Amino acid sequence: MTFDQIIDKTNVWLADEFEVEESSLTPDANLKEALDLDSLDYVDIVAGIERIFGFKVKTEDFKTITSLQDFYDFIAKRVANTEPA
Repeated sequence: MTFDQIIDKTNVWLADEFEVEESSLTPDANLKEALDLDSLDYVDIVAGIERIFGFKVKTEDFKTITSLQDFYDFIAKRVANTEPA
C-alpha cells in the first residue's frame, strides 16, 4: 500500500466515522481538534485502525501523534512492518 493510498483510505474513514468534511483533513491539522475527539473517541480510532489496516494499536501509541501527518506516518510505518516482504 502506498503512502497516498494510506492517506486516502484514512481520510475517507475518518470523515465518515467522525462526520467531518474530508477537505478539512489536511496533514498539518491537529488530529484532536480536526475530529473534535474526546477520550472515548480514541477507542473508536484504535478499533478502526485494527479493522482497516490489520495491526494492533495501543492507546500509548497516540502520545506522540498530534497532527494528521503524524497519524499518517504512524499508520504507514506500521503497515510497512506488517506487509510481507
